[in-house]
Amino acid sequence: MTAELVRGQNHPLSQTRLEIRVSAGTPVVTVAALGDEDGRIHGTEWVAHPGAPTRPGLEVSRQAAADHRLAVDLDALADTVHRVGVLLALPAPADGPGPARFGAVAAPFVAVTALDGTEAASYTITGLEAETAVIALELYRRQGAWKVRAVGQGYAGGLAELFTDQALPQAQQLADSIGEAVTRGLARSVQAPPSRPADGDRSRRPATAAPAHHPDQGPGPVPQDTPGPAPQGAAGPVPPAYDGRPAGPPGQGGPQPAYPAGAADPPAAAATGGPIDYSHPRRRSTAPPPPPPAAPPAPPGQPARPVAGDATGWSMEERLYNQVWGMFEDLARTTAAYRSAVDFAESRMDKELEQTLSDPRSRISGRADAAREAARARQAQLVERAREALDRDLAQLVAEAEVVEPALPPAYARWDNPVWHAYRVPMEIPMALRLGDLRLPEADGIRIPMLLRLPLERGLWIDSGRTGALDEPFTDTHDMRRLAVETAVNHAARLLAVHPAGEFTVHVVDPAGSGAPSLLPLTHSGVLAAPPARGAAGVAEVLGRLTQRVDLVQMALRGGAADALPPGFDPSQQLLVVNDFPHGFDDRAVNQLRYLADEGPAAGVHLMLVADREEAAGYGPLLDPLWRSLLRLTPVADSHLADPWVGHAWTYEPPLVPPGSEVLQQVLARVAEARRTRHP
Repeated sequence: MTAELVRGQNHPLSQTRLEIRVSAGTPVVTVAALGDEDGRIHGTEWVAHPGAPTRPGLEVSRQAAADHRLAVDLDALADTVHRVGVLLALPAPADGPGPARFGAVAAPFVAVTALDGTEAASYTITGLEAETAVIALELYRRQGAWKVRAVGQGYAGGLAELFTDQALPQAQQLADSIGEAVTRGLARSVQAPPSRPADGDRSRRPATAAPAHHPDQGPGPVPQDTPGPAPQGAAGPVPPAYDGRPAGPPGQGGPQPAYPAGAADPPAAAATGGPIDYSHPRRRSTAPPPPPPAAPPAPPGQPARPVAGDATGWSMEERLYNQVWGMFEDLARTTAAYRSAVDFAESRMDKELEQTLSDPRSRISGRADAAREAARARQAQLVERAREALDRDLAQLVAEAEVVEPALPPAYARWDNPVWHAYRVPMEIPMALRLGDLRLPEADGIRIPMLLRLPLERGLWIDSGRTGALDEPFTDTHDMRRLAVETAVNHAARLLAVHPAGEFTVHVVDPAGSGAPSLLPLTHSGVLAAPPARGAAGVAEVLGRLTQRVDLVQMALRGGAADALPPGFDPSQQLLVVNDFPHGFDDRAVNQLRYLADEGPAAGVHLMLVADREEAAGYGPLLDPLWRSLLRLTPVADSHLADPWVGHAWTYEPPLVPPGSEVLQQVLARVAEARRTRHP
């Protein structure tokens, strides 16, 4: 059970390999500082920061972002290290006004999780005003065991003042070097994607259940330079986001949602502390968006009739996107209220029974049986009331889903939606892409679309190994691998379908040719840039070409010559689908793949990995950063994603083409025809 800490409170840690997830209302810099038994930082080599992101047992983010995931291996720390401080700081605005203090943005939220996403402790850092740097958490060793303490100590003078207070002699120099590293990191990035809109107008209908966790915990928006919900987050929803199997950290969120994380991208107040900004990311107008359509009047005493697109937004696409987010949060919170009520009823009954049985006189008389029956009756009554409230909320959500699902555009729609039969190659990139559905066990009849913002900011990992899903005992290893490749094909087809003609290119690496049957929809339709690469030589050629592309884009941007790329340079977004990793990969190829996963999205090169993590175990911890950087998805239904509000374990269902349907082939045929028309 998650411990929600307040300032000064501590909590024991049962594991030593951890991930620390940060969600803020604006891009922040994360730093991890090691300290001795007295808390002293002995030198700059005891600090992990964007300029030196890895230290023994530590790994932090390389640049400023609103969502971060810090990897910590307490067993790998030196014996002289007794403390690990997690520090947050606001970066100096590089190109215009930005938040100058933490008091002007949403309260940062920090969570300590196990590698499987299980949250051990969380802390919302409230009460900050003029501070620009803060010690968020401290992991400390006490009598051979590790604990986490919520600190929340802020410094108006930034990291320099913080390091000085920690008695670090090179405080100012280290703070300056961190600032320079953040600036270099921003310079290495291609133009940042537009800021994400908030996740729906949740004031559209009255709340029917109180949140089970911090009511002011609202996570910040997903950063422009990292993925999320998604979903952790995640999703990354968060955020997104690591959401994979043990050994590494929503996408991705946390546990991070895939929403987006993926599951998600939570709302937050503007950097100035004002209201949530629902403006379309591609618009620059300061005028407010048009109001959503009004719902038809409902009969007296009945809830309002749902309307597709009743959230705020500039277009119907944006309104539907925000409405899906509102449904996602509504279901998360109402389920949290139900679970909290059930837990309260159970604990109240246990307490009453304990009080009854603690009296010897009641145990030898008939009063004990009567007390037990009365306690169970009260517990059943509380649970029944909670279920009635949940059913009422679920009925409203079901009614809303019934009007929203048919209204979704192709990028948001399931493969069985009739909108795909009228598919035409779009003229512009949509806001988001549907990666599947999310559901909770209490509401099995409701599926929430899992939407991932475009352009992709994080690679995808289709897990072909054993995930622990309930239906896996009926799926052998061969079928799991086949399903994983088919899932990758479905995702790649969607990405091709939602981009304008010629603006998205797909490369496939299949070293042993094991995925050839499942890849037929892509190979036969002619939408691939080239036939799937085979063998070690094919792997080396494709990776070398895409690595060179990333290098060229980065050099052009660093030199301020983004328009000076070589003649014939393909400006389209690139997707590399790798099947059966690590087969056919030597050490050089593995390093190139890691490079593409880290630096590729900023240069328009994205990764989709079909792999079983256990088969790559021979590389040891070398690949841990790779798995953490990817949003893990499964080819079968599996409960491995979490929302950013209350951390429910959501069941992810991949997007499947209905049996016997030709919709995938029809869509790919139109994409191929549009490509030929554009490039005859």
